[in-house]
Amino acid sequence: MLPLSVLDLSPVTTATSGAQALRNSIDLARHADRLGYTRYWVAEHHNMPSIASSSPDIMIGQIAAVTTGLRVGSGGVMLPNHAPLQVAERYKVLEGLFPGRIDLGLGRAPGTDPVTSYALRRRQDDPQSDDFLDRFQELLAFEQRAFPEGHPFRRVQAMPADVALPPIFLLGSSGYSAQLAAHVGAGFSFAHHFSDFDPVGPMTTYREQFKPTPARAEPLAILAVHVVCADTDAEAERLATSVDLNFAQRRQGHYLPIPSPEEAAAHDYSPSDRALVAQNRARLVVGGKAKVLAHLEPIVAATQADELMITSMIYDHEARKHCYALMAEAFGIKAARE
Repeated sequence: MLPLSVLDLSPVTTATSGAQALRNSIDLARHADRLGYTRYWVAEHHNMPSIASSSPDIMIGQIAAVTTGLRVGSGGVMLPNHAPLQVAERYKVLEGLFPGRIDLGLGRAPGTDPVTSYALRRRQDDPQSDDFLDRFQELLAFEQRAFPEGHPFRRVQAMPADVALPPIFLLGSSGYSAQLAAHVGAGFSFAHHFSDFDPVGPMTTYREQFKPTPARAEPLAILAVHVVCADTDAEAERLATSVDLNFAQRRQGHYLPIPSPEEAAAHDYSPSDRALVAQNRARLVVGGKAKVLAHLEPIVAATQADELMITSMIYDHEARKHCYALMAEAFGIKAARE
């Protein structure tokens, strides 16, 4: 039986505030916990009016405090935005508070536009450089006390020193992170929900090149997908129109809260709008339980995914919760936990 997990971006809609979006995430996490989901990951995005999730570590603590069975983690920490020592200490604190329940997912992208990226990093190094690997190696060096003699960080410890970092996952949308995750023996999550890249290659590469470590003896490959599931195919299509319009708006530089299906129905779509919607529909999974399952099963088989992570940017919070309940029923995870 395939484990299911949640990737939550705390969606902001035209009818909800950012504060309500965050409270909805707490509610959805409780719901996912009761349904038998395995993980609940929260994202890091900045300066995006449709996404309230900007501080994963804060949300992780809140969610872990009100759930019992879920592993709670970052999907992910955008490492270019943070000093590695800060990341190490924050996630050690979370692991100390909720031992065995925290995941540390790391991403290469800034999770925002170039100007906001500069604002986030203006007291760090050059924001134009790709220093993810340097920062990642520094994070590991803090954890492993691996700085050489004479290095200025040799005597710096990430506190609390007696708590290990949570399990590390690398997030990616192409082959680079898959290879790096395999090389260092980390978990890997492929972002099929926004990538135009075929997930089969990176996930196969990760599994074939994985090198066991004391922290992880076996590969763990997660496939992240965007799903809109409802009681009927027609209702799912109606709900998905919100996603369609929001995607078209973002691709044209209009970063707005997620519109309602009624707003989407009233929108005058240009030919370029329709082309963008069609592009996104190639990776958006829409339908009732049977249709969604028929779409996902071949992808899971081809990628040999160990776990399916579902994100759903449905306008209505109750409909979003129902989507996750239907997915739990489709994959049988509720019956498995009872």
